Amino acid sequence: MLIVLKYGGNAMAAGGAEDPVLDEVAVLATRGQRVVLVHGGGPQIDAELHAKAIDEVRIHGLRVTGARTRDVVEYVLCGTVNKALVRALAARGARAVGISGQDGNLLGARRTGAINAVDLGYVGEIVGVDPAPARALLDAGFVVVVAPLGLDVDGGGALNCNADTAAGAIAGALSADAYVVLTNVAGVRRHVGDPDSVIARLTVAEAEVMLDDGTFTDGMIPKMRAAISAVRTGARRAVVTGAGYGAIEAALRGIGTELVL
Repeated sequence: MLIVLKYGGNAMAAGGAEDPVLDEVAVLATRGQRVVLVHGGGPQIDAELHAKAIDEVRIHGLRVTGARTRDVVEYVLCGTVNKALVRALAARGARAVGISGQDGNLLGARRTGAINAVDLGYVGEIVGVDPAPARALLDAGFVVVVAPLGLDVDGGGALNCNADTAAGAIAGALSADAYVVLTNVAGVRRHVGDPDSVIARLTVAEAEVMLDDGTFTDGMIPKMRAAISAVRTGARRAVVTGAGYGAIEAALRGIGTELVL
């Protein structure tokens, strides 16, 4: 089975000694499951920007990424978070390789441009995925740990891509058996404030209607868009579920919110 896992935000311990998700990834890998882990790193980036006294600006949830901010994003995602996850998996007995979307042209991207007359700078929209680098590493028996930076197809270097979008695009391109999104909630809620309103199963068409009618809010919007994209472009299914040990295998059993065509 090929699993693409989106791990980030409040769910991510960034490779700490106590990380039940990485414990489970290592167990799955030793059982022969093929795993691609696409990670974020927003809190770590925020901390580094603060330490360097670089102002943070967001437009519609997107981080405005000037040259200095891009350097921080690349350093934190590729040099800190990515390698911490690789080391943590190695400590758990899993063979892991860390790459970014730039490696082997895994993620081709183009600058997003301006929103509300504000240029987002080096923020990228993914325009193409070459799954060959990830597939080669999977075939060699590695867990593939991916930092969500794309390579500008217009020659502008690294672009900061949304981690959910990157993970969904990779899942679709690899025809993943399951695209699993780990979050700090147990699944997608029909009513945001009601934890008992988790939706067990959605079709892509139903999810698109709910995107349009405002059911999904805040951080769940990019997660659902990425899940829809993953299923539409080749993944067999997507599951949005809570984090913690056993969460991945629970998701494979359909625990959480399952999205299918």
